[in-house]
Amino acid sequence: MIWFTPAPAALVPPLADRLRLERRVDRRVVALTFDDGPHAQGTPAVLAELARHGATATFFLVGEQVVQRPALAREIVAAGHEVAVHGFRHTLLLRRRVAAVADDLDRAVAAIGEATGVHPVLYRPPYGVFSSGALAHVRARGWRPLLWSTWGRDWERRATPQSIARRATRRLGPGDVVLLHDSDAYSSADSWRRTAAALPSVLETVATLGIPASSVTQST
Repeated sequence: MIWFTPAPAALVPPLADRLRLERRVDRRVVALTFDDGPHAQGTPAVLAELARHGATATFFLVGEQVVQRPALAREIVAAGHEVAVHGFRHTLLLRRRVAAVADDLDRAVAAIGEATGVHPVLYRPPYGVFSSGALAHVRARGWRPLLWSTWGRDWERRATPQSIARRATRRLGPGDVVLLHDSDAYSSADSWRRTAAALPSVLETVATLGIPASSVTQST
């Protein structure tokens, strides 16, 4: 069924390419991305580690989390990082009509804009899963959909800082987009702690490549 065609694109690179769904960036950087925040403990822990290494990142924010913690969303921007849209509610798009997706995105952008003054156009769907209708709608808005090329699978209950760093940096190179999470709002409890503990190793690996750890679109 056409509605489900884009769904596996995050895991099937040829499908992502065919649908023109970006998984990498055309810059000599490693783009760090964090989903599901802002989180009361996880986001500050990640921000502190990024600051210690002089790195920037893109935070795909969930509107309902921004509503709860607007000051933390502002802190992300004040620290020089990029904010992007991950929806208002963290719900699989395959289960939503386009009108419901449109309403959700309107609410997300409004929440992020009110908290930060930024109106982002970079978007990643919950779980990285698009429906055909949602993908068409996002593009009709003029937004840029982005998936990822490597991930730490840091949401898993059995993940460790070592496994997260190893997976996130496997065959890492210029242009890679790394998916991590600064929140456990939609994953295993305390997963953010393991991500924060893995981040120094991830950043040190990027440093060995001689390129910056950067946000997706902002200048380094």
